[in-house]
Amino acid sequence: MWSKGNPGESGEHRIAILDGWRALSILLVLAGHLLPLGPKSWNGNASAASAGMVLFFTLSGFLITRFLLARADVPDFLLRRTFRILPLAWLTITVLTLVGGADLTTFLANFLFVANLPPQHLLDGGGHLWSLCVEMQFYVAVALLVALLGRRGLYLLPLVCLAVTTLRVLTGTHLDIVTWFRVDEILAGATLALAYPRLSEMSWPRRLPSVTPIILLALLFASSHPAMGALNYFRPYVSAAVVGTSFFAFPTCMYHLFTSRAAVYVAQTSYAVYVIHGVLGSTWLGTGDTLVRYLKRPLLILITFLAAHISTFYFEHPMIDFGKRIGRRRLERRQARLVAQ
Repeated sequence: MWSKGNPGESGEHRIAILDGWRALSILLVLAGHLLPLGPKSWNGNASAASAGMVLFFTLSGFLITRFLLARADVPDFLLRRTFRILPLAWLTITVLTLVGGADLTTFLANFLFVANLPPQHLLDGGGHLWSLCVEMQFYVAVALLVALLGRRGLYLLPLVCLAVTTLRVLTGTHLDIVTWFRVDEILAGATLALAYPRLSEMSWPRRLPSVTPIILLALLFASSHPAMGALNYFRPYVSAAVVGTSFFAFPTCMYHLFTSRAAVYVAQTSYAVYVIHGVLGSTWLGTGDTLVRYLKRPLLILITFLAAHISTFYFEHPMIDFGKRIGRRRLERRQARLVAQ
């Protein structure tokens, strides 16, 4: 399940199956937001979208923590995150502000990625960008933690995760977009990253039945359903278990699917797909009565993937490469100073 990939993503060999989970996460979000998943009373759309988001957050927490475990270089980490997330996010926020005529407070709240915090200031057409706020706040917090305590500071993340879940239980919060009610979904992925080296040395994970992640995935859908009550509190941990067990046990046919070219492509474009689909959904493509809206869905999805392809390979990748060049020059200057000493 291993492949030699970009060491900048994880600091080590990448885990190929993660592309499949990232692809599945964005497809679930798209399905939850755009497709009719049964009668409205079944809440199938809410369950699919929530399951997709928790998988996305789990992967983010896992990869970020794994990167910082391998390279506790905070400036380099922030530089990479800046050029990965901000160009498309800030462009989208600016366009939505200009088109929608949002006030300065709303623009700044989104520009600084605090729009999901009370009082919320989400943009018209940009309500889905709340997740970027949670992500960016996590990046800043974990960077400060590592800057102050080094790698060992990362081992506080499981405690913070449990504290956030405890807060959710005490307040009866099953699902929310406010960071202190949602960030345990990222922190559970971070906890998986901390546990992964030890798990890799053990034999019992490899003895798990290959269907284990599939069974857990069904449980994840249940824990993402509004009607399941207290089971929602376990959603972050079920998601981490789904991803974590797949490293060691997974049906062969699904492994090939999750590591296929199609899965890699969807994973590569997933960030742009997420940002763009919500924006296009607020345009003419998302208007009309129920029948008209669903008749437009194929066109909306097609344009979303086309725009995401252009954004990913002709806008985001050049920005990421530019950030890497800055990082390399920074490293070269630091090495030159060390040699001079």
